[in-house]
Amino acid sequence: MARKKTTVDFEQSLGELQQLVERLESGELSLEESLSAFEQGVVLTRDCQQALSQAEQKVQQLVEKNGELSTEPFDGAAE
Repeated sequence: MARKKTTVDFEQSLGELQQLVERLESGELSLEESLSAFEQGVVLTRDCQQALSQAEQKVQQLVEKNGELSTEPFDGAAE
């Protein structure tokens, strides 16, 4: 399986997406520039979603015990 990107940098993609949204919200882009920015935003959104999905799968693997997913309540006061 060949992939375009080996690792998606979630924070970088999210930052780029935020910048695109700000540019689009400014209302200063032409229609063509807006469409191009929107297309780029769709790609970045998919990259972010893929990174989140991979992280979720990794977390599930880490908490799996004896072939079954084990959930434990989070106690933020424990630290």
